[in-house]
Amino acid sequence: MTEKLFGTDGMRGIANNYPLTIDFCTKLAIVLSNNICINRHKIAIARDTRVSGTMLFNALCAGFTSQGVNVVDFGVIPTPLCTTLTPSLDVDMSIMITASHNPYKDNGLKLINSAGDKFSDEQTAMVEAAMQNPFDVRYDADRIGTVTSVYGALEHYLATVQKITSADSLKGMKIVLDSANGAFSAILPQVFAFLGATTISLADLPDGYNINQNCGSQHTEMLCKTVMENHYDLGVAVDGDGDRIIICDENGKRLDGDQIIAYLATYMQKHNMLKGNAVVSTVYSNLGLGKYIRSLGLEHYASAVGERYVINKMREVGSNLGGEESGHMVLSDYTLTGDALLTAVVICLGIKESGHKVSEIFPVFKPFPAVSHNLRFENKEIISKIMEAQEVQDCIAKISNDLSGHGTILVRKSGTEPVIRLKIEDENAEVAAEQAKKLLAVIEKFK
Repeated sequence: MTEKLFGTDGMRGIANNYPLTIDFCTKLAIVLSNNICINRHKIAIARDTRVSGTMLFNALCAGFTSQGVNVVDFGVIPTPLCTTLTPSLDVDMSIMITASHNPYKDNGLKLINSAGDKFSDEQTAMVEAAMQNPFDVRYDADRIGTVTSVYGALEHYLATVQKITSADSLKGMKIVLDSANGAFSAILPQVFAFLGATTISLADLPDGYNINQNCGSQHTEMLCKTVMENHYDLGVAVDGDGDRIIICDENGKRLDGDQIIAYLATYMQKHNMLKGNAVVSTVYSNLGLGKYIRSLGLEHYASAVGERYVINKMREVGSNLGGEESGHMVLSDYTLTGDALLTAVVICLGIKESGHKVSEIFPVFKPFPAVSHNLRFENKEIISKIMEAQEVQDCIAKISNDLSGHGTILVRKSGTEPVIRLKIEDENAEVAAEQAKKLLAVIEKFK
């Protein structure tokens, strides 16, 4: 049986532990060299700010260059910039070394094809199989690749922002920015300064260990406190690799991704920016979002959970707006994947234009009552056992039937962590809570 190495958003684990070791990364690079990098013999690699990024980069470079593949070193840049620049570099693929919103000890690898899209399930399955099948490695003294560096991340974002708006267009706004000590640390504050906003910049001094540490999209306490204490208009937090955004209003209230999707849909429709008369989110989004989108006269489509599934559905229906409740927002007119910075710019432009406080705009829609749980276990093997258990499946099926027509249940394995995510919604909050209690009792038997 082929070992499953990649989840919905690449590979994730603890650095210097299998599979994120130098031996594994070197072998992976050799496999990719001989299966993917066969046309241009060229690859691009980027990373976020965590301390293990350089180690994994060097291991990958050793594998690629040993097979005659040239490496373009992006250095530290956000994931959305890596995906967006990839098609312009005439490379066979690129790799983003990141564990996104996870702590510094974690790291991961996102495999991106030559068009800037994350590898499909079929591509990752092929790589997984190739990693586990015996193969001969050729080393040729006349075939050694080179490593060259490409810079200009800030310049790229400034150029992109100028396609959306002009310098000083956010003058008069007061915004707290939290860069998560990650890949946007040297970019986010400077872009908002260019736009003329008055800002307080938090978590913008990465040291390799402080990425996502009590900061960023997953830890917004300091962001919310700073906004309230300084009487600022709003707060913007990103995650370590810059593809996720969280907003808080002037009262320090955190707004979830579904509300941001609803706001973007409203703003883009008003300005005739929305394509395909459609908006995409995932099956994990609140049922109230779909109801609101349809009330605007738009089509709402729900994809599987995972940013690449959102993007695939957007292309299928011709939409240029999609996102996830977790904070990934895709504005495909400007970027190929979720981009926290560009999303923040568009949101702030809309807020300034409205003349209203953020708390007067949000919430955009009334969500259905929901009960959510993230159940963490020791390893993914235990999770597979639970998810495959007949008693668990029967319980899920019964709850789904009971909620039919007025609610929904979603139970899934996390693609990046040993976690089962459970979410039950219903028009009646008590019904949602009671049904969640039933399923939790069944799952508890397997602990």
